[in-house]
Amino acid sequence: MNVLPEINPNRKMQFVEPIRDPKRIARIKTLLKGQERYRDLLLFVMGINTALRISDLLRVTSNDLFTDVGKIRSRFWVKERKRGKRREVVINHSIREAIDLYLIAYPEITNDPQHFVFFNFKAAPYSTPIKRGQAWKIITTICHEAGLQGHFGTHSLRKTWGYHARKQGVDLSLIMHQLNHAKLAYTKRYLGITDDELGAVVRRLNL
Repeated sequence: MNVLPEINPNRKMQFVEPIRDPKRIARIKTLLKGQERYRDLLLFVMGINTALRISDLLRVTSNDLFTDVGKIRSRFWVKERKRGKRREVVINHSIREAIDLYLIAYPEITNDPQHFVFFNFKAAPYSTPIKRGQAWKIITTICHEAGLQGHFGTHSLRKTWGYHARKQGVDLSLIMHQLNHAKLAYTKRYLGITDDELGAVVRRLNL
């Protein structure tokens, strides 16, 4: 059995990778469903579909996801902790599917708009969100269970969104906007795009 390293909050964050293979993403979802870990499933699915930082994900409440009558919203807004910007978050089909399963497991979430969605099981029900270290262990462990080799953590969720957006041909400036990066050069580094790669694209086009 693999022993995962302990998180050291005083150590610089280790570089993590995106989940590049869609089959591995599907495998992680299947594992979490099979283990009936619907809170963790929603954390994973929201992370790879919204590109929110983990600090913003963990603050999501019932009021963000549900209306006063318990219906799933189509979108909500967050104020990002790192940059203080207000950002729209769209609830797409994949997130909605994960919420449906979450609701079956935790129907009391809608009883109070201040309930935390990614709540700590050891605290009073829905009163306290899990901490970043716990979220890191959740994501790292399930990635290893799914057979992924390399370094993965909570930031892998955000990077996974960026990687697949780029693979689907989304303009880099739009990816930069969604990731809330200040400069396009940083987004290029973030996604691992090199000047040689961009040069090869220009040579292939020949318009």
